[in-house]
Amino acid sequence: QLQLVESGGGSVQDGGSLRLSCEASGRFFEDYNMAWIRQVPGKEREFVAAIGRRDDNTYYNGGPAKGRFTISRDNAKSAVYLQMTNLKPEDTAVYYCAAEYAAGDILRGSENIAYWSHWGRGTQVTVSP
Repeated sequence: QLQLVESGGGSVQDGGSLRLSCEASGRFFEDYNMAWIRQVPGKEREFVAAIGRRDDNTYYNGGPAKGRFTISRDNAKSAVYLQMTNLKPEDTAVYYCAAEYAAGDILRGSENIAYWSHWGRGTQVTVSP
Protein backbone atom coordinates (compact mmCIF):
# COMPACT_ATOMS: atom_id res chain seq x y z
CA GLN A 1 0.00 0.00 0.00
CA LEU A 2 1.14 3.50 -0.81
CA GLN A 3 0.07 6.72 0.84
CA LEU A 4 0.28 9.73 -1.45
CA VAL A 5 0.57 13.40 -0.53
CA GLU A 6 0.47 16.14 -3.15
CA SER A 7 1.93 19.62 -2.86
CA GLY A 8 2.88 22.55 -5.04
CA GLY A 9 -0.53 23.78 -6.09
CA GLY A 10 -1.41 27.44 -6.02
CA SER A 11 -2.67 30.39 -7.98
CA VAL A 12 -0.96 31.69 -11.11
CA GLN A 13 -1.85 33.88 -14.03
CA ASP A 14 -2.50 32.73 -17.58
CA GLY A 15 0.81 31.61 -19.09
CA GLY A 16 2.41 30.87 -15.73
CA SER A 17 4.10 27.72 -14.47
CA LEU A 18 3.81 25.42 -11.48
CA ARG A 19 5.53 22.25 -10.36
CA LEU A 20 3.44 19.74 -8.50
CA SER A 21 5.02 17.14 -6.26
CA CYS A 22 3.68 13.88 -4.89
CA GLU A 23 5.50 12.11 -2.10
CA ALA A 24 4.75 8.47 -1.45
CA SER A 25 5.18 6.52 1.74
CA GLY A 26 5.14 2.77 1.79
CA ARG A 27 7.24 0.04 0.30
CA PHE A 28 8.33 -0.64 -3.24
CA PHE A 29 7.47 2.74 -4.76
CA GLU A 30 9.68 1.85 -7.71
CA ASP A 31 7.28 -0.97 -8.62
CA TYR A 32 4.32 1.35 -9.12
CA ASN A 33 3.08 3.18 -12.15
CA MET A 34 2.24 6.77 -11.20
CA ALA A 35 -0.08 9.36 -12.65
CA TRP A 36 -1.53 12.82 -12.36
CA ILE A 37 -5.27 13.15 -12.77
CA ARG A 38 -7.32 16.30 -12.38
CA GLN A 39 -10.90 17.17 -11.58
CA VAL A 40 -13.02 20.26 -11.97
CA PRO A 41 -15.93 20.45 -9.51
CA GLY A 42 -19.02 18.92 -11.04
CA LYS A 43 -17.07 17.12 -13.75
CA GLU A 44 -15.47 13.72 -14.05
CA ARG A 45 -11.82 13.16 -13.30
CA GLU A 46 -9.56 13.69 -16.29
CA PHE A 47 -6.32 11.83 -17.00
CA VAL A 48 -3.30 14.12 -17.39
CA ALA A 49 -0.15 11.99 -17.49
CA ALA A 50 1.35 8.70 -16.33
CA ILE A 51 4.84 7.39 -15.82
CA GLY A 52 6.02 3.83 -15.60
CA ARG A 53 8.67 2.29 -13.39
CA ARG A 54 11.37 3.83 -15.58
CA ASP A 55 11.36 7.58 -15.87
CA ASP A 56 11.67 7.37 -19.66
CA ASN A 57 8.33 5.60 -19.93
CA THR A 58 5.72 8.35 -19.98
CA TYR A 59 2.22 8.58 -21.40
CA TYR A 60 0.02 11.58 -22.04
CA ASN A 61 -2.68 10.11 -24.30
CA GLY A 62 -2.72 13.30 -26.37
CA GLY A 63 -4.64 15.02 -23.62
CA PRO A 64 -4.34 18.42 -21.94
CA ALA A 65 -0.70 17.85 -20.95
CA LYS A 66 0.65 17.49 -24.45
CA GLY A 67 3.46 19.92 -25.12
CA ARG A 68 2.94 21.82 -21.88
CA PHE A 69 3.25 19.41 -18.94
CA THR A 70 6.01 16.95 -18.11
CA ILE A 71 5.73 14.08 -15.67
CA SER A 72 8.83 12.73 -13.97
CA ARG A 73 9.78 10.60 -10.99
CA ASP A 74 12.61 10.15 -8.54
CA ASN A 75 12.54 6.65 -7.12
CA ALA A 76 15.26 7.50 -4.58
CA LYS A 77 12.90 10.10 -3.10
CA SER A 78 9.69 8.11 -3.67
CA ALA A 79 8.33 11.12 -5.51
CA VAL A 80 6.61 11.98 -8.75
CA TYR A 81 6.37 15.45 -10.26
CA LEU A 82 4.32 17.35 -12.78
CA GLN A 83 6.00 20.37 -14.33
CA MET A 84 3.30 22.57 -15.85
CA THR A 85 4.08 25.44 -18.21
CA ASN A 86 1.96 27.85 -20.23
CA LEU A 87 -0.94 27.29 -17.88
CA LYS A 88 -4.41 28.31 -19.04
CA PRO A 89 -7.57 29.10 -17.07
CA GLU A 90 -9.06 25.80 -18.25
CA ASP A 91 -6.28 24.00 -16.36
CA THR A 92 -7.89 25.13 -13.10
CA ALA A 93 -8.70 21.97 -11.15
CA VAL A 94 -7.77 19.80 -8.22
CA TYR A 95 -4.80 17.70 -9.26
CA TYR A 96 -4.54 14.21 -7.80
CA CYS A 97 -1.60 11.87 -7.64
CA ALA A 98 -2.47 8.24 -8.30
CA ALA A 99 -0.62 4.94 -8.21
CA GLU A 100 -1.10 1.39 -9.37
CA TYR A 101 1.18 -1.61 -8.95
CA ALA A 102 2.86 -2.15 -12.31
CA ALA A 103 2.02 -5.51 -13.87
CA GLY A 104 4.06 -4.50 -16.92
CA ASP A 105 5.45 -1.52 -18.81
CA ILE A 106 2.46 -0.74 -21.03
CA LEU A 107 0.76 2.49 -19.94
CA ARG A 108 -1.82 2.64 -22.73
CA GLY A 109 -5.12 2.04 -21.04
CA SER A 110 -4.10 3.84 -17.87
CA GLU A 111 -6.07 6.87 -19.06
CA ASN A 112 -9.03 4.91 -17.73
CA ILE A 113 -9.49 6.40 -14.27
CA ALA A 114 -10.60 3.03 -12.89
CA TYR A 115 -7.09 1.69 -13.53
CA TRP A 116 -5.73 3.60 -10.54
CA SER A 117 -6.31 2.25 -7.03
CA HIS A 118 -4.22 4.53 -4.80
CA TRP A 119 -5.03 8.21 -4.55
CA GLY A 120 -3.83 11.30 -2.75
CA ARG A 121 -6.14 14.02 -1.49
CA GLY A 122 -5.26 16.47 -4.23
CA THR A 123 -3.81 19.94 -4.57
CA GLN A 124 -5.67 22.91 -6.00
CA VAL A 125 -4.36 24.70 -9.08
CA THR A 126 -6.03 27.97 -10.05
CA VAL A 127 -5.14 29.85 -13.22
CA SER A 128 -6.55 33.34 -13.61
CA PRO A 129 -7.02 35.10 -16.96
